[in-house]
Amino acid sequence: MLTLENIVTDRGSKYAVSGGPCHSAKEAKAFLKELKRAKKYAKATHNTWGLICADGAIKNDDGESGAGMIILRMLEREEVQNQIVVVTRWYGGKHLGGDRFRHVQTAVRAYLDRL
Repeated sequence: MLTLENIVTDRGSKYAVSGGPCHSAKEAKAFLKELKRAKKYAKATHNTWGLICADGAIKNDDGESGAGMIILRMLEREEVQNQIVVVTRWYGGKHLGGDRFRHVQTAVRAYLDRL
């Protein structure tokens, strides 16, 4: 598992990105369970994720509407398969509007650049 913290900070919200090899929806569930063993990730406002595997394209917005699709589009564009990418957000008290999508992209890009 690769985790990059403090990718973006904006108006109190903080972003991190995590990921690793993943080949199915079942493995994605196990990956998230492992990630959330760290208390700070379990208490995060959103753990949005995407994965392209033999099961197809799978995503979960975890309350951050539209964020999972951004992750999937970036994985498709880079032709990354069997690699789960989780963008974590700790809400800082102020709405970010459309900037939140830009921050998700920045987090995913930081992860993909490390592959």
